[in-house]
Amino acid sequence: MPRPIVALLTDFGGRDHYAGAVKGAVLAACPDVVLVDVVHDLDAHDVLEGAYSLDACYRTFPAGTVFLAVVDPGVGSARRGLGVEAGGYRFVGPDNGIFTFILAAHPEARVYSLENAGLFRHQVAPTFHARDVFGPVAGHLAGGLPLDHVGPAVDRPVLLATDGLRRVGDEWETTVLHVDRFGNLTTHLRSEELERILEKVGGDPTQVVLVVEGFVLPLVRTYCDVPEGDACGLLGSSGRLEVAVNRGNAARLLGAGKGAPVRIRLMPSGA
Repeated sequence: MPRPIVALLTDFGGRDHYAGAVKGAVLAACPDVVLVDVVHDLDAHDVLEGAYSLDACYRTFPAGTVFLAVVDPGVGSARRGLGVEAGGYRFVGPDNGIFTFILAAHPEARVYSLENAGLFRHQVAPTFHARDVFGPVAGHLAGGLPLDHVGPAVDRPVLLATDGLRRVGDEWETTVLHVDRFGNLTTHLRSEELERILEKVGGDPTQVVLVVEGFVLPLVRTYCDVPEGDACGLLGSSGRLEVAVNRGNAARLLGAGKGAPVRIRLMPSGA
């Protein structure tokens, strides 16, 4: 039998002990688990950033993987902890919207409140639920614990308000959701929404441009479809519209960051 997997996404960074302590708590509950560090340097307290990163990666893992996702500025407050089962995976973390994209993609998801204190560490610090609550629960789930053993079912988990596609005159508008280390700007716009726009021009991407901070950019298939140093739009690996510069930094070149508007415009010949 393959060893169970727990994948971790946090904003704990790498200079402190926090991520290591969480790993220890998972291992104490399930010594045979394989721990995978997805990311620990998410922007501090940015729950939407965590939700995006989780959504962008979970489908690449083997079915049955448990994801421990913690960006938790409300730790110690009345916010709940959640255990979620969706798409053949399990997820553990705070009920603060970090599972927004998972739940949107899987309306059949099962969601439970973490209330079985017998699964937690014997002492729970109000400021470190990742170690004392979420980590042990993730370990127990990886070890085969049925999800409904963590606590009662939840009907209305917290969902973040996310930017949908807006019609602005003859154009469409979305916003930048994420800026990666290369300066690529990933937007809220999903592939299926982009496809519906392209249908209006017979599926021809050359009849569509993007407008970002006054720059007009072509829509292409990959980065090297434009000259080195030029900006473009494309469908990124996360399945969302992305703005990039071939061997450059779009955020710096265009002066755009999270929340920046990105407009999708049909060329006159395709209008």
